[in-house]
Amino acid sequence: MDGGGTHRTPEDVFRDFRARRAGMIKALTTDVEKFYQQCDPEKENLCLYGLPNETWEVNLPAEEVPPELPEPALGINFARDGMDEKDWLSLVAVHSDAWLLAVAFYFGARFGFDKESRKRLFVMINNLPTIYEVVTGTAKKQTKEKTPKSSSKSNKAGPKPPRQPEPNSRGSKMPPPKDEDDSGGEEEEEEEDHENTLCGSCGDNYGQDEFWICCDACETWFHGKCVKITPAKAEHIKHYKCPNCSGSGKRARA
Repeated sequence: MDGGGTHRTPEDVFRDFRARRAGMIKALTTDVEKFYQQCDPEKENLCLYGLPNETWEVNLPAEEVPPELPEPALGINFARDGMDEKDWLSLVAVHSDAWLLAVAFYFGARFGFDKESRKRLFVMINNLPTIYEVVTGTAKKQTKEKTPKSSSKSNKAGPKPPRQPEPNSRGSKMPPPKDEDDSGGEEEEEEEDHENTLCGSCGDNYGQDEFWICCDACETWFHGKCVKITPAKAEHIKHYKCPNCSGSGKRARA
């Protein structure tokens, strides 16, 4: 078997892992009849090998001691006729998963992977379903279960935007309450106070979507439309005086 001498990085070892895994999955799924026949209990101890070219083979263990690579579970053929076929395939799958990890981290140790490299290799491996999950159908079930959960998370509303600070000058869509309370009440109480604020010109109460402006002299709030002040115009007014305080209101009434 190929000792994998060209595998020098976690990505290289992962490619070897993935290829061997693909071969073993074929043996236990699409090629299961062929695999079943080759695992004759009358033969000697047999092992299932995944090869780097995405194929598989059932063979005797290596004769050299120690072997070039970690060896798979020995004697899988002996249990073939002693248990249900699905259970037997699941058992072989579990041992195949263990062997693949052993081979991958054998390469990791052989090529001197540090902590970060070993972690990167494990994360890549762990992102794949195990052979056991593929053979038993668990991987498909997990995929179906995760899909609605992930979509529901993405549909969750985001965090509330921060409240707009109240202006301390003339223009605003929300006049302050007449009786200011430094103790800080709830938002509902503030809204009720805003609703009790009356326009100094028309006498109507506060409308949430209406532009209001406050007189810097008498501190009375007015609808912008009542005093003919737009939000753009208010931006250029340093100190606003209402018609009454500026004298224009008196002249109009005279």
